[in-house]
Amino acid sequence: MSSLLEQLPSFTTLLSMYASFSAMAMLIRTILNEMVPKRIQNYISTKFLDLASSWLSSDFTFIIEERWQAVLNETFRAVEAYLPTRIGPSTDSLLIGSNEPLNPRAPPKQRIPVDCKIVDEFHGMRLEWTLRNSVDSNKYFPREKRYFRLNCKKGDRDRVMQCYFPHIATTAQRILNQRETLNIYTYDQESSVWEPTVFKHPATFETLAMEPEVKQLIKDDLDSFVERKDFFEGVGRAWKRGYLLYGPPGTGKSSLVAAIANYLRYNIYDLQLQTARSDADLRHILTSTTNRSILLIEDIDCGTKVFHDRAKDQEDNDEQQNSNRLSSTDPGVTLSGLLNFLDGLWSSCGDERIIIFTTNHKDKLDPALLRPGRMDVHIHMGYCTLAAFRKLSATYLGIKHHPSFLIIDNLLQNITLTPAEVAQQLMKSDDPEAVLQSFIHFLEMKRNLRDDI
Repeated sequence: MSSLLEQLPSFTTLLSMYASFSAMAMLIRTILNEMVPKRIQNYISTKFLDLASSWLSSDFTFIIEERWQAVLNETFRAVEAYLPTRIGPSTDSLLIGSNEPLNPRAPPKQRIPVDCKIVDEFHGMRLEWTLRNSVDSNKYFPREKRYFRLNCKKGDRDRVMQCYFPHIATTAQRILNQRETLNIYTYDQESSVWEPTVFKHPATFETLAMEPEVKQLIKDDLDSFVERKDFFEGVGRAWKRGYLLYGPPGTGKSSLVAAIANYLRYNIYDLQLQTARSDADLRHILTSTTNRSILLIEDIDCGTKVFHDRAKDQEDNDEQQNSNRLSSTDPGVTLSGLLNFLDGLWSSCGDERIIIFTTNHKDKLDPALLRPGRMDVHIHMGYCTLAAFRKLSATYLGIKHHPSFLIIDNLLQNITLTPAEVAQQLMKSDDPEAVLQSFIHFLEMKRNLRDDI
C-alpha cells in the first residue's frame, strides 16, 4: 500500500501540471481569438452545443412552417385548426376575440397566440406545441414567418409521423367542413399577407333573381366539380374550375359569387391585380391562398389594359406599351403571368379551387383568357326577366301571385331593367299593394321616356 502511495505524483507536481495546462489553454484561446473570426467561433460553438445536446437530450423537435416549397403548408393549416380544440389547464396564454358585431353577448372565439405552449396527449405520448414567428429581413420585401414547434420523445418520432399527424389532418378537415363562418380575404401589400374579414353575405341560390334553369345548371356544375377529385387526377388536370360572370352592372354578379361561397362553404380571396408588383409577386400572392377556396378577380377589364383583346388594341400599340404595367416603378402583372397560374405549370399548386372572374364587357377581354381551362363556364348576367321579377317579389314582398303581375309582365317585356333597379323599387314601402302600384308607375315612366327618345 505504501509503495502504491509513493508512486502517486505529489501535490506540488499536480499543481505544476495544472498551471502548465491552464497556461497552454490561455495561449490557445488567445491565438484563436486573434486568428479565427468571431462569427466562425460562434458557428463552431453552436455546432458543438447542438452535437452535445443531441447526444444528451432524449427529445425530438418537429418544425412546421407556414409555407412549404413556395405554397401554403397544409400541415400548418391543419395544426392551426386542430390546436384550439386541445386547449387545457396547462395552456399558459390564449388569444380570444369576437366577430359578432350584432351579438355582443356571443362567447369569444379562441386562437393560439405566439409563444403559447399547448400540451396534447395521444396514445400515451406527451406532445408539446408552441407557435413561433420571425421576420425574414434578408429580402427586399420583409415577410413574417410563422411556424409551429412540436416536441416529443425521440422514441415516439415514428408514431407521431404515422399516427398523430394523420389524426390531426382528419380532425382539422372535419372542423373546416363544419365551420360556422366564412372569411373574405384582401391582400395587404405592405405586410405581404392576406387579411381576413368575416363574410356574412346573405345571398343564396334560393334568393338569387335568376332563371331557375341557370341556377340549377350552376349548382350541378359545382357539385360535379367537388365530387370529381379522382377524375381530375386521372386525366392529369389541376383540380380547379374557372367561371366568367359577365353582363351590365347591377345584374347580380357579386350576389352570385356570394351564393357560390355560401353553397360550397368556401372562403373568398378577393384579388385586386394592382396589388401585385410583378408576375413573381403574383405567384406568391396566389400560392398563399388555401385549398377549398374561391379566388375572385372582379372587373378584370378595368384594372389594366393587359387583359384586353390584343388585336383590338393593336392600333394603340404605343399607348398600350405604357399601360401594360401597373406603374412606372413596378414591373406589374402580364397576361402570360396570369395565364401561367390559370392553366400553366403553376396551376397545379393547390387543389379544389374555384376561380371567378367578373366583367361588364366580355368583348374587351383577350381571347386567350376566355378559352376552356381558364374560364370553363361563361355565365351571362342579364337584365331582369319575368322569372327574376317573381323571385324578387317573393323575396322582398312575400308575394308569389298577384293580379298586377300581368301588367308588370307586359311592361317588363319592352323595358330593360337590372335586378338591382327592380329590388330598389320593391324596397320603398312595407305595404305590398303600394309597392306594386308604385312599381307599375315607375315602369310606365321608363316606357314613356324610351318612346320619347
